[in-house]
Amino acid sequence: MGISELFRLALVSLTRNLSRAILTMLGIIIGVGSVIVMIGIGTGSKKATLAIIQKMGSNTLIIFNGGSSSNSRMGPMAAGGIEVLREEDATLIEQELAGSSVVAATPQVRTSAAAIFQNANVLTSVQGAGESFPRIQGWSIRDGRVFTRAEVRGQAKVCLVGTTVVKNLFPGGEDPVGQTIRLGKLPFEIIGVLESKGAGMMGDQDDVVIAPYTTVMRKLMGRDHIQNLLVSAQEGRAQLAEAEIAALLRQRLHLMDAEESPFTIRKQDDLVKMMSQQADVLTLFLAMAAAISLVVGGIGISNIMLVTVTERTREIGVRRALGALRRTILLQFLTESVVLAFLGGGIGIALAGGTLWGLRAATSTPSSMEPWAVALGLGFSGMVGVVAGFLPALKASRLDVIDALRYE
Repeated sequence: MGISELFRLALVSLTRNLSRAILTMLGIIIGVGSVIVMIGIGTGSKKATLAIIQKMGSNTLIIFNGGSSSNSRMGPMAAGGIEVLREEDATLIEQELAGSSVVAATPQVRTSAAAIFQNANVLTSVQGAGESFPRIQGWSIRDGRVFTRAEVRGQAKVCLVGTTVVKNLFPGGEDPVGQTIRLGKLPFEIIGVLESKGAGMMGDQDDVVIAPYTTVMRKLMGRDHIQNLLVSAQEGRAQLAEAEIAALLRQRLHLMDAEESPFTIRKQDDLVKMMSQQADVLTLFLAMAAAISLVVGGIGISNIMLVTVTERTREIGVRRALGALRRTILLQFLTESVVLAFLGGGIGIALAGGTLWGLRAATSTPSSMEPWAVALGLGFSGMVGVVAGFLPALKASRLDVIDALRYE
């Protein structure tokens, strides 16, 4: 019996009890669809996040308070660590290293605050930085201007806003430039609107207000120390800039050669690698969780095929009496199981594609239909069909002809 004949018989057998076949396929449909959707969301978020990081440029360096050793209590994100970085360090780095490896540097602080304009009130991210921040981050100004060095020194209450903040505070389409908003209890004049950068795994990059770090640090946050430094290295000299900055800061802190640096320098490439690894791990766990549905679907197929073998015992006896080989019976029932799994996988792929499209259209969730995920889904469904159908098919092929013909 040829392959085409086996598939024809499998389809005829499945259509005899269509509702049962559809219910049996549900586990495979949900499993394959879930795996592809989870991988699509994870991969899409990874690509969006890496694109956002890479827009900042491969020559950007971030300097944190805290040592980098694994046993140090002062990690780069440690709370309550010793704050050794000073706002004057940005000027020091620019003055000392401008001729060799550095283009610009700025202090930076971060917090969150309620942004208020008339009746609109939204919680947003607030960043404090120097006048060179947009140039270092590769962030263009859509409307208005950047605050000046004099405004930074004078702790001026001026700010730049992202497009999400504009949409939330000015839903009527008013021109935000020149308007005054409140961040917490402080009034800030909007002097510029940032170009949109989009969303990623780290959140909406346009939901941000940027103001002079002196104003944010002292008047909004009530602190005297910066949180980190942003440095833009000359093209192709990020490695050199990292070494020179480390040496300069260690010299300023009067550290001995054997002493650990109480600060951590991370290049943009390091952030890309770190985010890529985290995204891959997250995607793997999401896919593994969704794959449980495939296992459940395989158990369902195996159960139904066992029932099918019992129901068709006389048919098997007749076919064997007419000369059908055990191998032919085995292949017939195994083919039915595989066809059932592949049909479920195909429907699952179609539903996953529609779900990912709907997420992109309705919520702007970064997602992508990965060809390798589709191949993985089909491969898994086929493997589930073979594994789940083998024992029932083997049972059918080993039925005794006489007993099968007598079965009621």
